[in-house]
Amino acid sequence: MTLRAPRASRSNALHAGAWWLWALGLAAAASRTTNPLLLGMLVGVAGYVVAARRTDAPWARSYGAFVKLGLLVIGIRLVFSAFFGSSIPGSHTLVHLPEVPLPSWAQGVRIGGRVTAEQLTFAAYDGAKLATLLICVGAANALANPARLLKSLPGALYEAGVAVVVAMTFAPNMVADVVRLRTARRLRGRPTGGVRAVLQIGLPVLEGALERSVAVAASMDARGYGRTAPVPPAVRHTTSALTLGGLLGVCAGLYGLLTAGGASYGLPVLAAGLLAALAGLRLGGRRGVRTRYRPDEWGVRAWLVAGSGVAVAALMMWAAAYDPAALHPSVVPLVAPGFPLWPAASVLIGLLPAFVAPVPDVAPVPHVSPVMKATAK
Repeated sequence: MTLRAPRASRSNALHAGAWWLWALGLAAAASRTTNPLLLGMLVGVAGYVVAARRTDAPWARSYGAFVKLGLLVIGIRLVFSAFFGSSIPGSHTLVHLPEVPLPSWAQGVRIGGRVTAEQLTFAAYDGAKLATLLICVGAANALANPARLLKSLPGALYEAGVAVVVAMTFAPNMVADVVRLRTARRLRGRPTGGVRAVLQIGLPVLEGALERSVAVAASMDARGYGRTAPVPPAVRHTTSALTLGGLLGVCAGLYGLLTAGGASYGLPVLAAGLLAALAGLRLGGRRGVRTRYRPDEWGVRAWLVAGSGVAVAALMMWAAAYDPAALHPSVVPLVAPGFPLWPAASVLIGLLPAFVAPVPDVAPVPHVSPVMKATAK
């Protein structure tokens, strides 16, 4: 492997699962902190990698929608905190809203009243954490090819994976259709804003979505989707028991790791659950009658990309246990968030995919002459 990232091709394409592990690692790191500086760094790392390694495919354009959704989440969290109160006490009053009197059985709930800087700051921190989680998922959705990810799923999860892939690609394709239709209307000198324009654009978008659905259904039927192989009843029962028991073990193990008193049994139960679930998926794959054409290889670059996300998550969890005050700034009393150096340095490890992942070929942007710009206006 050379140090310089090569041009992406069919043979050296990065495994889609590596992008998801990297993004989930960043999301796990975001779930361990409410420090807005660290959350901003995580968003910046995800955005830089997306800008450096995304393609011009329809799903790659959905990252901006996730960023807008994250900002909307922060706004909704602030509005709810202001109008419906918060359990966070505060002494810095910003405004007094008209308060709606509630019956005695609704104690602890209020609508309106005093709004403090402490409760809004807490709401902003909490909303920023959720927004960062959404943006990390959006980064994975923009970088990983969902069709290539479907090829790597176990046979037992193939049918569920097809449903998830269709659901994930519906919104990006719809966004691409809206952009294409608005550009066409703009070039024809027609308005792109207003209720009438939205209604005129909405019908072709829905028609295109229906045509894609019919095409996907036809292609799935042509490929024999849903066909199963005959499996003995004992194998089916064993598969169900292993899968269900493994998933319950994973849930119990994760609960033990997240609680203070369950750290002793959490890791062994989690490991046993994972082994049982993997064994169940292995046996369940015998029902699927399908072949894989040129499956993606998990190479050294995939290990580096996935490992960088796992490293960011592990180091952030260690920092949360070592110095929790630095990762969770105090709001009572209200203080400015600090900038912890070691957690910030660990976040920068997430930039590794921008240098080791293959560089995608992006179609050049067509040049628009001044005459065409004047015509469009």
